[in-house]
Amino acid sequence: MRYGEDAKALWQTYVPKRGQADTVQGELIRAVEKLRDEAQRNSNINWGKNHVLLAEYLRDTLTHSGLFDEVATAEIQRDVARLLNYKYPETSNEPYDRLTDHIVEWARAHPAAVPRQPDRRLKI
Repeated sequence: MRYGEDAKALWQTYVPKRGQADTVQGELIRAVEKLRDEAQRNSNINWGKNHVLLAEYLRDTLTHSGLFDEVATAEIQRDVARLLNYKYPETSNEPYDRLTDHIVEWARAHPAAVPRQPDRRLKI
């Protein structure tokens, strides 16, 4: 991970102790870490629609931002597709770290908090 300290700062600034973040910055970093935790700690045993929602939120927010070139966009799509293949949990850090770096890049392009409404479908 290239931007570990920045990712930690995003977490500390924008992620609440419980529930969804009320900013895009917070929800992006929360989503990637929820997915990492489920795969690495639980081998995706609790995988469900909530994890799909988190993965899709990551993919859609990053790829639809217009911030990333074709190479980075394809990398984001591949990494999220890999995580969505939940029957074979991704336990290495590489795709999560790459996504985290892209989240930090997105956050740098949006230095002010970007508000978001909670997703009523999301329960984790």
